[in-house]
Parts: sequence; C-alpha cells; structure tokens
Amino acid sequence: MPKLLSSSLLPKNKKNKIYRKIILPDVLCACETWSLTLRKERKLRVFENRVLRRIFGPKRDEVTGEWRKLHNEVLNDLYSSSNIVRVVRSRSMRRVGHVVRMGDSRGVYRVLVGKPEGKRLLGRPWWRWKDHTKIDVQEEACEGMDWIDVTQDRDRWGTCECGNELSGSIQCWEFLD
Repeated sequence: MPKLLSSSLLPKNKKNKIYRKIILPDVLCACETWSLTLRKERKLRVFENRVLRRIFGPKRDEVTGEWRKLHNEVLNDLYSSSNIVRVVRSRSMRRVGHVVRMGDSRGVYRVLVGKPEGKRLLGRPWWRWKDHTKIDVQEEACEGMDWIDVTQDRDRWGTCECGNELSGSIQCWEFLD
C-alpha cells in the first residue's frame, strides 16, 4: 500500500479517496469504544501525517530549489477532511448518545456510568470511559451542561457540537467511485 500512495502514476485525488475510503475505516474500526489518551492521539496524528506525506509528496522550495517535506499545517490545509482525532471523538460522542438512551437495565449503560467494585490500587486512579467522555464533551463546546441529560434528548444532542459527526466523515459503507 505505501508504494501505491507514493506512486506518481496515480492522481492525488484518487490517493486521497483510497486513504479515506479504504485505509481509514480499517484503522478506525471500533474507535467509538476507545479511551483516547494523549499517547494514542499523538500516534494517530503521526499515522495520518505519514500517510498524507506519502500522498502529497515533497514540495520544491521556490527560493532555493531544494526538495523538502511538507509541514503539518500545510498537510492539514491540503487534506480537506477533519483530522483523525476529531473523527474518533465525534464517533465516540455519537456512540455515547446511543448508550445513554438505552437505559439503566442494559449492560453497556452500566459500564459507561457505573463505578467498579472493589478497591483501587494506590496512586492515581485509572480513568474510566465515563471520565474520558466527560472531558471530551467539555472540550467540544458543551460546557456547563449535564451531558447525560443532554443525550436523552436526541434533537438537542444532535445540535450540540459534540454529538454531531464532523464534516468530512468517513463511512465504512462508502466505496470508491
């Protein structure tokens, strides 16, 4: 696959489609259930930037005439879709909305809002899925709201930024044209 993305025979828009419709759905399989740590976010960004550098290739500096790698900001400008971390977070928020609306009797809901039994180890406690979700909701401009109450109302959750799938979404069922 790396040779295909760096091939000069294939146009950049086709390489971009291959990345969005074949590679990215494979990488993001079950991303709704991930707890994104800073390390995982950095690895996802590094992965995305490496693939985009293969797609867009190096650029020739107009002043010196030397070839150079594209900076991350330039890559983000060339790649019109949202970055991979935002897609993971938006999918996670959409999944949280579904899980909260399921109700107290479902096991998935108890995993989301439940408190583990037993004694935790000494030191900083491990983060739960609920803790990561709460932080993601606050970061996505839904501050000051009780996110569990907001998710109960599907229309309100859909209008909130954190419940929406971002533009440039990646759908697993889309195929190459």
